[in-house]
Amino acid sequence: MRDLLNPSIRKWLGIALAVIVLDHLTKFWVSSALDYQEAIPVLPFFSLVLVHNTGAAFSFLADAGGWQRWFFITVGVVATVVIVRLLKRHAHDTHLAFALALVLGGALGNVIDRVVLGHVVDFLYFHYKSFAWPAFNVADSAITVGAALLIWDSLRGKQATASKP
Repeated sequence: MRDLLNPSIRKWLGIALAVIVLDHLTKFWVSSALDYQEAIPVLPFFSLVLVHNTGAAFSFLADAGGWQRWFFITVGVVATVVIVRLLKRHAHDTHLAFALALVLGGALGNVIDRVVLGHVVDFLYFHYKSFAWPAFNVADSAITVGAALLIWDSLRGKQATASKP
């Protein structure tokens, strides 16, 4: 616990907390402004829509009968423990720690939804003619950006190692 009070990790936990707060403020706002499955067009290719996702990304396992709620909560808790340990170990690696903080905040934002509501609130909906991307939320966005940064950081690290004489 003392490690979590270390200023070098506290900054990254603060970013994760900011993701969680932004995620839940936006979910609360959409949940109070829209009825379930109501959509409000914002741009020709983007709408706000209130949907509940009991599955994972793209509603994977959404119709699995209820066990998936506890499975995804468990996965989120395990991921949290792993990410916090990685943050403690790599707190001074800015690129890696920032990416991990985004993934941590996003994962916990969705875990909180699953624990409290039994589903994840999604509301950002991109579409064009007959093509549509499944609705998602701020937590999903943070996880996606964090994962992309982790991939970029790992490729950057290999390139830096390969370029050394």
